[in-house]
Amino acid sequence: MARLWGREWTRTELEQRVGDLLQIGGVRLVELADGKERGVRAAQFRTGSGLAFTVLLDRGLDISHADWCGKSLGWRSMTGDVHPAYFEPTGEPGGLGWVRSFFGGLVTTCGLNWAGAPCRDEEAGPARLGARNLGLHGYISHTPAMNISADGAWEGDEYRMWVRGRCHEGLVFGENLILHREISTTLGSNALTIRDRVENAGFDRTEHMLLYHVNIGFPVVDEGAELLSPSLAVTARDAAAEDGAERAQLLDGPAPGYHEKAYFHRLGTAADGTTGTAIVNRALGFGVYVKFNRNQLPFFTQWKMLGQRNYVVGMEPANCLPLGRVAEREAGRLQHLEGREVREYSLEIGALTSADAIADFEAELRGWTHP
Repeated sequence: MARLWGREWTRTELEQRVGDLLQIGGVRLVELADGKERGVRAAQFRTGSGLAFTVLLDRGLDISHADWCGKSLGWRSMTGDVHPAYFEPTGEPGGLGWVRSFFGGLVTTCGLNWAGAPCRDEEAGPARLGARNLGLHGYISHTPAMNISADGAWEGDEYRMWVRGRCHEGLVFGENLILHREISTTLGSNALTIRDRVENAGFDRTEHMLLYHVNIGFPVVDEGAELLSPSLAVTARDAAAEDGAERAQLLDGPAPGYHEKAYFHRLGTAADGTTGTAIVNRALGFGVYVKFNRNQLPFFTQWKMLGQRNYVVGMEPANCLPLGRVAEREAGRLQHLEGREVREYSLEIGALTSADAIADFEAELRGWTHP
């Protein structure tokens, strides 16, 4: 049953009281209309509990704005929800054109053939096309989805709503990858679920890197907030991150000239591989969590960027570290998909809406002790 306004409701009870369920919650398709956002299709969700979020159909089915009862969950960059036509994959020095259209948002997907730092790969592609310049974080977040379905339906007394579609990342003589994505939630829920299937639609073995850039911002991120995690080990990415590493999980207010830091966490899990992290602001009694399975996504990066306007902390489950495809190959971490192989991934992202909810998450976290 849907839990709304302090009690549980059956389907019949709710339908007796409204002519259109959208009065309470649901999903609807819209199109953005101004500036560089013009033409971007989107699906807007409301669960009735206070959770609302927007999925960008033309940006890899990634999640842009999200809030709970007016409190934003994700960080938004100054770029806005830029149309993929403006994507500059290697247009900036060092292959950083990706950041010109990085809207931040609650979730930006990085991959599918590569993710992480730009590099020049001398061993690129299943057909060995020769050296390739790989820009930051790959193509998939700038790929429009096809075969869109956005709808909702009663399953007994639970109303489930979803958007589904597929995004194709392909190169003649190279990779032929398809992301099949479903994002769903239920009436009365404070959480959403992402279910992905990545398919190698070709016949050749190909590199596969996937990272979920979950970007948490103000008011969750603020002075005194913290990252909660079942970390068994934490490694600073570089010298900049080593400076202040003892306070990696503690957050401060915005600072001028702040240099971004990244920390690689080895997370403990439940017996089945389930794990997760959260960023919580105890002063507000509010936070955001992400849960996933380390058997699917064995790596986790904390991105800490506490600058002015660029004020964000990323929780980033992945099948790689964000050091670039060449570095991952050299370290022996680079994953591949065989011809016709399909791999599945799932994440749950939700709001922790009270001190009790934060305490419940901490109690669950204490059980994630498997190495």
